[in-house]
Amino acid sequence: VIGDIGRLIYRGYDIHDLAENSTFEETVYLMMHGQLPKQAELDEFDKALRAGRAIPEEVISLITTIQKGHPMDVLRTALSALAAFEPDVDDVSHEGTLRKGIKLAAQAPTIVAAHHRIRSGEKPLDPDPSLTHAGNFLYMLLGEKPDEDTARLMDKDLIVHLDHGSNASSFAARVTASTLADIHGAVVTGVSTLKGPLHGGAAEGVMKM
Repeated sequence: VIGDIGRLIYRGYDIHDLAENSTFEETVYLMMHGQLPKQAELDEFDKALRAGRAIPEEVISLITTIQKGHPMDVLRTALSALAAFEPDVDDVSHEGTLRKGIKLAAQAPTIVAAHHRIRSGEKPLDPDPSLTHAGNFLYMLLGEKPDEDTARLMDKDLIVHLDHGSNASSFAARVTASTLADIHGAVVTGVSTLKGPLHGGAAEGVMKM
């Protein structure tokens, strides 16, 4: 982030170039691996994201129980609960952390969408593996497949929000990870920090205003 001139750069790429020419899946790969993927690498990465979207019924039940909670609290609690269903939760190797990170990136939208529908009196929808990451999120949230323009707009929004440097939540997550805690714990730390009104919570305040 170069605030005084209004620039946001991911791994050497200007955010405007990525938002116009890339996809969320491709940009996440860039952030994780330091380079844009070849087509075969992107296909494999996208396949892993699509395969990791489902969450256990026990987590759906938990979301139902705490549905009146703030969405960030529900997300934090559900992400934490997912650790109990991860067979290699304590694998903090580079490869293991990347693998579980991809899965968490796929599962988080499922949690958010399920909570929205449950608290709205509707039944959560299963992920649709035929849709992109952004398109599937909109489908699970709204109950109908989005048109191409809407899905692309959501995709751009996800790209722009993907990384803002070493902000408070990113720093907090790094502290947790530095103790060799599992990635679920690190992500829960980040979400907890993000909720604060002096960080991500500020956007909620703007929305209410």
